[in-house]
Amino acid sequence: MTRRSIGLIATLLLWCCPQGGVAQEQPGYLRDRGTGVASSMFGTFIRKGDLIIYPYWEYYVDNNREYKPQELGYGLDQDFRGRYRESEYLFFVAFGITDFLAVQTELAGAEASLRKSPGDPSSMPAEIRESGLTSYETQFRWRFRRETESRPELWGYLDIVYPINRRRRIIGSNGWDVEWGTALTRGFNWGTVTARASVIYESASTTRVDVGEYAIEYLKRLSPSWRVFGAVQGAGGSEMSLITEAQWHIGRRVFIRFNQEIGLTSRTTDWEPQLGVLFTLPTR
Repeated sequence: MTRRSIGLIATLLLWCCPQGGVAQEQPGYLRDRGTGVASSMFGTFIRKGDLIIYPYWEYYVDNNREYKPQELGYGLDQDFRGRYRESEYLFFVAFGITDFLAVQTELAGAEASLRKSPGDPSSMPAEIRESGLTSYETQFRWRFRRETESRPELWGYLDIVYPINRRRRIIGSNGWDVEWGTALTRGFNWGTVTARASVIYESASTTRVDVGEYAIEYLKRLSPSWRVFGAVQGAGGSEMSLITEAQWHIGRRVFIRFNQEIGLTSRTTDWEPQLGVLFTLPTR
């Protein structure tokens, strides 16, 4: 990193640290999450006028990644399992437009490799390596109904993933993906629970419309500095994973996210650790 980059990060950290003041009283059911609209980043909520900036790194470890040589340009129409590794660098930005609407966008680039299965007789090389942009997406988040003492919060989202880097074989997005989801969130004394589910349209898929993500999530504020998150998440009919996260709030407007996803089924990536620093910048 250059001296200029280090100086910029240090300035942001100092600016985002708490400068004193009294926290506003909130109902008990909002203790874990506050008043913002839920974002796609677990345990992260966007209030009106807030700008969230989140650069982060993610790594993928999968020792039985399913692939088909034909889909990679090597003829054989048969499924095999290979060794996959990916180091991904992402930049996430979100903005709270109103108390009920937020918009977010994310750009990702990566370096990835897929090692051929020993039982694969196709002309595919022993290992494919690629680097470049992997995805670009925009998402809209709506709060339909606030949580009260007697009813949960109802919210939804629309996620659009654009085609990008189509010439790449193991990274990039080959077509349009559009996902629509809804969720219920309820806060309790022992933590906050969210149930969500979605459907997805994939232009590059033969089925086109399929079950998207579905999950049961848990969020708990342990102290002013620490929050923990856990979830069981599925996708389609054959992917299931366990997600855990710790958030260290080192300032009023900045926290560090330590996240990992552990695959529970053979078609899910074995392990995905994530590390990043999230900044919340008020614009009003």
